[in-house]
Amino acid sequence: MKRADVLMEALPYIQKFHGKTIVVKLGGHAMIDPDILDTVIQDTVLLHYVGLRVVLVHGGGPEITDKMKAMGKEPKFVAGLRITDNDTLEIAQMVLVGKIRGKIVSLIAKFGGKGVGLAGQDGNLMFAKKTGLKRIFVGDKEEEVDLGYVGDIEEINPELLIGLLDRGYIPVVSPIAIDRKGNGLNVNADTAAGDIAIALNAYKFVNLSDIDGVMNAQRTRTYHRLTVDEANRLIDEGVIVGGMIPKLEACLKCLANGVEHAHILNGNKDHTLLLELFTDEGIGTMIHKGET
Repeated sequence: MKRADVLMEALPYIQKFHGKTIVVKLGGHAMIDPDILDTVIQDTVLLHYVGLRVVLVHGGGPEITDKMKAMGKEPKFVAGLRITDNDTLEIAQMVLVGKIRGKIVSLIAKFGGKGVGLAGQDGNLMFAKKTGLKRIFVGDKEEEVDLGYVGDIEEINPELLIGLLDRGYIPVVSPIAIDRKGNGLNVNADTAAGDIAIALNAYKFVNLSDIDGVMNAQRTRTYHRLTVDEANRLIDEGVIVGGMIPKLEACLKCLANGVEHAHILNGNKDHTLLLELFTDEGIGTMIHKGET
């Protein structure tokens, strides 16, 4: 009966989400822990088979760093931002496109789905421009830093993604874009996932990371439901700080551009996606426009 109760609790959500598009950004330990990744991909395939149109966008910063060190190249960061020279870009492409994306597509097949790997050059999916000099604080001084082959997304062309979704595939997107001359640029995976969600007019955007959701600066409280106004107030008042801010801002950008709901979840917990989407209480943070 408990199992039946779980299924009955999920039923109205399955009915509501059937045929809707959801964009999931995979990050954190899911990219390096095979057991966690297995569970996330199982959840993804289940979402597909209950009628959701799922697009995965993955990160992979820790694996890029590990591969660089293994190849004898010391990673360079300034204020937490990676400096991407030509060699680093090649390693990033090798790891993101050649290794991580291939692993995810293979796991989708293992669990009975059909995955297709894509990057920015495929179907002109993602155009970006080189970030160039960026003003950042290094210690207590503001400096101009050239991040190298790092890009800011200019345009998402979703036609290829839509065609694949229409044919029952699960697209897996690596955060490598191209500029107008066809050169590769590394782009932020959170930003890429959010912009893809907007371009697809997705119903939901989900950011899977290593945190339980939107938390205060002291990490003593998790906010399980937030309206856009509440989220902006928490940022303005300094309740939310550091790396939590860009994740929340990516969600807010989605909500301001047609996406109905955005979620920040801890991907390290078993079946987080299912528990957040198909249960009344959820397990992470949902940010919405303020409707009941």
